[in-house]
Amino acid sequence: MGYLRLDAPLGHADFGKLEICACRRAKVTGQIRDRLFAMSHLDELKDLTFETFKPHGRKGLGELQARSIEMAYNHAQQYARNLNGWLFLQGGYGCGKTHLAAAIANFVVEMGVPTLFLTVPDLLDALRFAYGAEDTTFEARFEQIRNAKLLVLDDFGTQNATGWAQEKLFQIINYRYVNKLSTVVTTNLALDEIEARIRSRLSDPELVSAVKMSAPDYRRPMEDTSHPELSSLDLLLNKTFGTFEERPAEKLSTEEQKSLQRALKVAHTFSEKPKGWLVLEGTYGSGKTHLAAAIANYRAGLGDPPLFVMVPDLLDHLRAAFNPNSGTTYDRRFDEVRTASLLVLDDLGAQSATPWAREKLHQLLNYRYNAELPTVITVAKENLEHGQIDERILTRMLDERLCEYIEIKAPAYQGKGRRKSIKK
Repeated sequence: MGYLRLDAPLGHADFGKLEICACRRAKVTGQIRDRLFAMSHLDELKDLTFETFKPHGRKGLGELQARSIEMAYNHAQQYARNLNGWLFLQGGYGCGKTHLAAAIANFVVEMGVPTLFLTVPDLLDALRFAYGAEDTTFEARFEQIRNAKLLVLDDFGTQNATGWAQEKLFQIINYRYVNKLSTVVTTNLALDEIEARIRSRLSDPELVSAVKMSAPDYRRPMEDTSHPELSSLDLLLNKTFGTFEERPAEKLSTEEQKSLQRALKVAHTFSEKPKGWLVLEGTYGSGKTHLAAAIANYRAGLGDPPLFVMVPDLLDHLRAAFNPNSGTTYDRRFDEVRTASLLVLDDLGAQSATPWAREKLHQLLNYRYNAELPTVITVAKENLEHGQIDERILTRMLDERLCEYIEIKAPAYQGKGRRKSIKK
């Protein structure tokens, strides 16, 4: 029959246990590999290999974006060669996660390793369909998945989050975690959006190598989808350090001219290595927003897009998150802002000064102050003089240990374009 029953005494752990005979082992392993390959539909992904992946991304990427792709590519290649632990790939749509995951699977299959590649919704469907299948049972299918030599879970987080789905996923992941079975997981979710029990296992640095890919969608090269959803920086792409004018044609005083030059210099230095807070104060039209946007555009050009948002717009986004039809939760939206790697808040003080707005802004900025997260704030001199800034926030903006406060003393810009618009 091709099986051997181990000659073990009664009470032994292997008593009565069947093992595949050595003469059939290679054939059986091949059959398992073929079944998993067919279940994975890897034949449809045969072109997604390391050879067809562009390790530096498409042309025009920022330095940090290109570096993140190259790092992910190198990690994936190394992982495919040794299958040591888990590999966790995070990034937005179209950044290359699935390509690298499929490249690992294709490489490993060529080496004869039984591999199962599934998107998480397909995995759950495979389990559901097994309840009524004639050629297998649910238990057999479940064992196939959780015991695969290499399991690749693509698009984690896109599944329907029913209680049953969450429990089955946890059982599979926990089993593979406890037994240290080779696993690759890709997701476009932030780690804190993943169910707590699974998040805990994906956060284990002793088993899991986590790699974040910050590149935009390769399939939509004209849209830089790596920008945060709330950011309005795409409307200010022309606001750069190169287009900032020190206004030599205008009759500015020496003090006004020097304040512009100093603001430009400080903003440029901050953009190269954001640290602490930078506060830009001045009258309307003095150039605050231009410099704040220039900082943001410089960082985006390096592949590290910040969150640039006007304060009134930010509060509108937070209010909208309370709507049951909102595509996100308030908690997620608020956390996205307060933990942004670089936050640029334009026009602080222009918001409606309701108690709710004051409290939300204080919570947000107090968190970033305590965590010393890089932050740029612009504030109009007029709003400052009229007491539109919460005293609790103002004391933090004036703290010289963390913040650099720059006052632009020049009046509103009177360039040609501005004069024409005013006359109209």
